[in-house]
Amino acid sequence: MAERADLVALMAATDAAQRARVPWWQIGRAAARLGSATTLLAEPWEPADRWESEVAVALAHHLDADAQARWAGELERWYAADERLRFVTILDEDYPANLRLVFNPPPFLSLRGQIAPEDTRGVALVGTRHPSDEGVSRARRLGRELAEAGVTVYSGLATGIDTAAHLGALEGGGRTVAVLGHGLLRPVYPKENASLAESIAKTAALVSQFRPDTPATRGTFPMRNVVTSGLSQGTIVVEASRTSGARMQARLAAEQGKHVWLLRSLVEKFDWAGEFADRRPREVRVVERTGDIVDEIVDAQAIADAGAKGLPPVAAAEEERRGAPVEPQFALF
Repeated sequence: MAERADLVALMAATDAAQRARVPWWQIGRAAARLGSATTLLAEPWEPADRWESEVAVALAHHLDADAQARWAGELERWYAADERLRFVTILDEDYPANLRLVFNPPPFLSLRGQIAPEDTRGVALVGTRHPSDEGVSRARRLGRELAEAGVTVYSGLATGIDTAAHLGALEGGGRTVAVLGHGLLRPVYPKENASLAESIAKTAALVSQFRPDTPATRGTFPMRNVVTSGLSQGTIVVEASRTSGARMQARLAAEQGKHVWLLRSLVEKFDWAGEFADRRPREVRVVERTGDIVDEIVDAQAIADAGAKGLPPVAAAEEERRGAPVEPQFALF
């Protein structure tokens, strides 16, 4: 359970970062290194790298004097609106272990339900919202077989492949976690999956990286893919076109150092999949059987041991996208 002071501090810090257009994961990295979110709001503290320098500048220029009091009030309002709502922050022991292995971890998660230690043995199962009948069948079968093997299935609750993956896992008597592209106090999107979402919350968890009142937008769903990948040991792409968000998640998973499993049927049908496998031979495997995936999943202790070493360096691809850091022309504090 999140410590109230750190959670409030993270809400205030992410609000300032958002106004400065600094990604929230930089808040997560800085808080994890300092071991405290409240320290972020104190001054002075010494940034360790360009990413923390951007955080420090954002806080110096966009943090309101009453921010902590305001967000403490918001937190009370959210809890009153849903007694099942809970938070976990990057500073908590029960923060998902797989997320400690990525360079861009969310500073907090909101949950309805519970992420359990056994969910560390989990994979993301994703694909298009407009699948073929064969794609739906494959996703449902994979979800069921993974659940029967004791593997948690992560997906995004979208129509199509995501829905089939969740349903298959439930049919297999296992755990499935839905990662949403909106806040947990907003109506479930898509609305036709509201009953499925409730079933998932009762047996495992609904998870969001966003504040509970955040609406679904075109931008929130690509952001959600980062966390779906990060929560898992790897991503399975069942069926997806070149423009699908599932293709984006495969790239993100590779950048995070996660496994990427592409079904043989996907590679045979879509050129991008074969090209991606050829470009990323270290991370990507083309698979035909569920057992090929299960064989590569490691136990929770191995993940915990790796996470204890600290967050990994920022991915080279992120460095290239962002370019050289801009030196601030003013004092940080």
